[in-house]
Amino acid sequence: MTMTEQRPEPTGEAPAATPGRRIATRRPQLRMPRLPQRAARAPRPSDDSLSVVSTAFTMVAIVCFWMLAQMLVLGDVSQARSQDLLYDEFRTQVASGTAPVGPIVPAGDPVALLTIPAIGLEQVVVEGTASGDTLAGPGHQRNTVLPGQEGAAVVAGRAATYGAPFGRLTELSPGDTITAVIAQGTTTFEVLDVRHTGDPFPQPRADGVARLTLVSAEGSGAFASLTPDEAVYVDAEATEAFPAPAGRPSAIPEPEAVMATDPGALPLLALLLALLLALTLAVIAARQRWSTALVWVVASPLAVALSWATTDEVMRLLPNVM
Repeated sequence: MTMTEQRPEPTGEAPAATPGRRIATRRPQLRMPRLPQRAARAPRPSDDSLSVVSTAFTMVAIVCFWMLAQMLVLGDVSQARSQDLLYDEFRTQVASGTAPVGPIVPAGDPVALLTIPAIGLEQVVVEGTASGDTLAGPGHQRNTVLPGQEGAAVVAGRAATYGAPFGRLTELSPGDTITAVIAQGTTTFEVLDVRHTGDPFPQPRADGVARLTLVSAEGSGAFASLTPDEAVYVDAEATEAFPAPAGRPSAIPEPEAVMATDPGALPLLALLLALLLALTLAVIAARQRWSTALVWVVASPLAVALSWATTDEVMRLLPNVM
């Protein structure tokens, strides 16, 4: 008898799991709800912008502070140092017989030593009266004879800055003495009078007489010393004089006149300002890589040196007897 294979009819129930075999089940996917977007934050100033502003402000502060300090204080130190060097040079030249007697002397060279006991002044006089020349000391006007030679000599000096050697000229009185030492010897002058711009000139000089005129500036108001508005003159005479060589220039350049400025300082001043700007940009760039303290330790001496040189050029743009 043949046996037929019977297949089980489906019952709707899940088949029993076979041992060692897993049945894959599909898990439902969960969707996360969308969160509301946050409001955009207001942009904050970047560190680069703060670095630029702080560096620029610091550089401007250094330049302004140094300019004021040098004009009122440090300029005196610089002028005193220049006077020491000029005195040693002039003393050596007088002793060796090589001191100049004119008529043509290079600007800035020492030509005389002035002493005025009444105001405690002793200064080496340099050749030239431009603003750059009078930073070192009183300047001899180049179209006049040297102090003590026969003729009229003019010496201009600063009244308020860089040592203010002629700041007390108005304290002199008729009869006070002024001693001038030049290569040819020593001459003692007697003060005739103190006059201001617009006052009458002294009597004409007699033959064989040496006349000396000291020139400075005078102002008015709270800042009189820094705002000169007129010149002050001290006239003095000596009855004995040394011969003066011929060949002096008949006129002087405009920057060497009394109360004049020196526009020749503008090109160098522009260069120094450009260097200060370049240093500012270099500091800004360096602060992006190194610490601020380290950058300023390196940059500050350069900023001070450039500020010093800049102030000297600015002084040349101010009156030569200020």
